[in-house]
Amino acid sequence: MSKSKSSQRRRDARRTRIVWAAFGTAMTLAAGGLLLTGGDLRGGPVAASVQGEHPASIPSIELDHSRWKAIVVHHSGSPGGSPESLDRLHRSWGFASLGYHFVVGNGIDYGDGALYAGPRWTRQEPGAHVAERATGAQPTASWFNEHAIGICLVGNGERRSFTDGQLTQLAELVADLQREFGIPDNQVFLHSDLSSVTSPGRFFPVAAFEASLRK
Repeated sequence: MSKSKSSQRRRDARRTRIVWAAFGTAMTLAAGGLLLTGGDLRGGPVAASVQGEHPASIPSIELDHSRWKAIVVHHSGSPGGSPESLDRLHRSWGFASLGYHFVVGNGIDYGDGALYAGPRWTRQEPGAHVAERATGAQPTASWFNEHAIGICLVGNGERRSFTDGQLTQLAELVADLQREFGIPDNQVFLHSDLSSVTSPGRFFPVAAFEASLRK
């Protein structure tokens, strides 16, 4: 493949909005909506897996249905990592806490496919995960940080593929979030759809989901 065609494919991939409904629905139905009805999105087992607290000691939270309008998928850009290490990194940048709402591990420093709900999710607070957009782009990065749920796949999608465990967990999570908050397919984005970044990288399997796009 020529360099120009390869570059075009990458640009096209960055512009592509990904839709997870068809892929995620089958798995989510099989799981019986575990992520919401079982308490994972509301705190509980997910938070406890990192904080070391018993799930029963973490109260459920009231989801803010008026806030969440979109979903943005990222990568960490690192070979591995954990919610704690990402939190430390974000604090070093001046953030109050981990900027993503959810983190999905790849087995290096955090379990393969393990899902973590961060404090911005358990407190239903805005994220800090969408980089500045081009001048005049609407909605603004501030809007996305205020109203979009940020999901980070641990790993560097510019260097290698994500694990099957991560992609399965991601699909289930996105499908649950779409259903719970009424988020339409055209409001599920890659970070590279919105800003001049490569995240979640060229090895993210956009093509596997393109068939699910609603025209």
